[in-house]
Amino acid sequence: MNILITGATRGIGKAIALKMASKGYNLSLCARNMADLQELKMEIKQQFPSLKIYIQAANCSIKEEVSSFAVNALKEFGFVDVLINNAGIFKPSVILDEEEGSMQQHLDVNLLAPYYLYKHIGPLMRDAKKGCIINICSVASKEIIVNAGSYGVTKAALLSLNHMMREEMREHGVKVTAILPGSTLTSSWEGTSIAADQFVQAEDVAQAVDAVLSLSAGANIDEIIIKPLYGQI
Repeated sequence: MNILITGATRGIGKAIALKMASKGYNLSLCARNMADLQELKMEIKQQFPSLKIYIQAANCSIKEEVSSFAVNALKEFGFVDVLINNAGIFKPSVILDEEEGSMQQHLDVNLLAPYYLYKHIGPLMRDAKKGCIINICSVASKEIIVNAGSYGVTKAALLSLNHMMREEMREHGVKVTAILPGSTLTSSWEGTSIAADQFVQAEDVAQAVDAVLSLSAGANIDEIIIKPLYGQI
C-alpha cells in the first residue's frame, strides 16, 4: 500500500510516518526542509530497508509545490492508496490582533493544500473505486477557541471539506475520515512545564490512523475526536 503524508518530519506527521512504516507501507513524504526529510528517510530505512520511500521538499502554502509533490509521488508509485492531509499552521492570536496575511497563510496550508491534493489524487481513487483520505483536523474545527483566530476558522473549513469529500466519494467506495486531536504534545510545546501526561501524544493520532486503515472494506469511521483526559490546555 502506498501512503502520502504532508508535513511528515515533525510531531503528528512523523509519528504517522513511523507507524505506517512499521506496517510495511510505502511512503511519499513532504515537508519544507529536505535535510529533515533525508534524516527521516534514513531512520525508516534503517528499520525497514525494503520499503520504498519518496521524499520531496514542498511548502504546503504554495500551490505549485503541492501540485508538484502530488504529480511526482504518482509518477513514483503509480497510485496513492491513502492520502493523509496532515500539514498545518497555527499562529495563536485573536482575529482582531492578527498580523496582516495571517488568514491567507492559514488558508493556504490548512485548507487549500488538502483541496489541491484531493483534486490531484481523488480522481484516480474515484476511477479505481478504492482508497482512503484522512484529514487531520482539530478540536478547533468544532469548538470555538478564542485565541485560535484564523487557525480555528480554517480548521473548521477543513472539516467541511472533509465532509464534502466523503459524500462525493461514498458511491465510489473511497473512505474519508477526519481526525480531530486536542492539545497534542509536539515541538510547538517545547519548553512547557506542563506534564506530558496532560497532553494527547502524537503517537495517539498515529494509532488512530492505523485503526482507520484496519477496518473491514465495508466500514468507515467518519470522525475521531481525541482530547486530553483532563481537558484542553
